[in-house]
Amino acid sequence: MNLQISGHHLEITPAIHAYVTGKLERVTRHFDNVIDVNVILSVDKLKQKAEVTVHLSGKDVFVEAIEDDLYAAIDSLSDKLDRQIQKYKQKVQDHHRGSKINVAPESE
Repeated sequence: MNLQISGHHLEITPAIHAYVTGKLERVTRHFDNVIDVNVILSVDKLKQKAEVTVHLSGKDVFVEAIEDDLYAAIDSLSDKLDRQIQKYKQKVQDHHRGSKINVAPESE
């Protein structure tokens, strides 16, 4: 997994980098085919914004979270991303298994 973290109007400290890396490890636990991850952290007056784009094999997933605290925004972002990755993984697994629809025989 190729991880890139950048900040707009914000310096990325080692503590923030480690926190984001730790939160994004949940994604690789659920889905192994993560190609790369781009994280953008920004500050706009009193709002802290965290955005992530995850490039998977076959799909790009984009999530953003806006909170008053940067760490709360990262937490919210990781929760949203986790749900979307699990949803995509389930969709891929269901698609590969084939949908077996039980059709009742028509009565004549």
